[in-house]
Amino acid sequence: MDSKQKYKVIGLMSGTSLDGLDIACCTFSYKEQWKFTIEKAETLSYSANWLKKLKEAHILSAEKLAELDNSYGKFLGECCRDLVKKHKIRNIDFISSHGHTVFHQPEKGFTLQIGNGNAIHAASGLPVIYDFRSLDVAHGGQGAPLVPIGDKLLFNEYDVCLNLGGIANVSLTQKKERIAFDVCYMNMGLNHLANKANKKYDHNGALASSGEVSRKMLGELDRVYSKVKLNRPSLAREFFEVQIQPILDREDFSIRDRLATFTESAAKKITEAILESKRKVSVLCTGGGTFNSFLMYRLVELCGDDVMFIIPENEVVNFKEALVFAFLGVLRVRGEVNCLKSVTGASKDSSSGVTIGF
Repeated sequence: MDSKQKYKVIGLMSGTSLDGLDIACCTFSYKEQWKFTIEKAETLSYSANWLKKLKEAHILSAEKLAELDNSYGKFLGECCRDLVKKHKIRNIDFISSHGHTVFHQPEKGFTLQIGNGNAIHAASGLPVIYDFRSLDVAHGGQGAPLVPIGDKLLFNEYDVCLNLGGIANVSLTQKKERIAFDVCYMNMGLNHLANKANKKYDHNGALASSGEVSRKMLGELDRVYSKVKLNRPSLAREFFEVQIQPILDREDFSIRDRLATFTESAAKKITEAILESKRKVSVLCTGGGTFNSFLMYRLVELCGDDVMFIIPENEVVNFKEALVFAFLGVLRVRGEVNCLKSVTGASKDSSSGVTIGF
């Protein structure tokens, strides 16, 4: 196993909200503790063609899905190659790719992130680590969340790490053990509703802030989340489409009121999750939802003086997940644990990820 003290890695992340591919070239160094630098990072918006392909991936035939797995991997490899050429980046150790989730059903023993590692390797010419979730699922875990090991080793000065992406999740240390869980749907729901108003997203939460909260709709969302709170499963597209989307698609409320209600629901669920620790806490906020000023206002209002929200520099807000997946690759090549059973519910910790071209 590798034991050097410095690495340069390209991390790739495509999230559930489909707002683009995050690509970040990061360096990591170790001297008593891990330090990182995000050297170059970009979010590449998906073309209409790629958006359609990724949105419809779960309804493809097995043959077409295998084809998409390879073509998406080739696309990822080309994106990495272009980043390297554009910024004249040298001495990259490897690419570490999350891929794009098509199926996530750990209760049935499987999860699938497309973006074939062989195709990434062939298109980029660089070694690749991919498929970080399957081993944990094979060990009986949820295969998610995976970011908490990065929170523990790279951001341990904060009591809670809150990610406001397509799905909101939290990570914290409790009784000397790292725990983490998905809290609720976030940008997946907000973007779904904003699309109905012919917008990609609700900028600053402006539409939501002009709407009225529907107690009826809020109660429906509460009842859905109460079913999953006890066992804290990893949330996925499948559950969203069956349980959440029908509530959001009801037209007896205006788009603005639905946005206001969904934002209030998310703010309440996140507040409950943060305050479960019942102490004064510092919360690191990252992910696209951090720029939703109306959501952040509601969180501050609901949490009160016991919670201090810290928003880091934009690069960390935007690219923390790509950064951490790059770091997961570093831990993998070192043979160190990068997937925590205390977080996923697996039977054992693991050093997860398939390696190509090393």
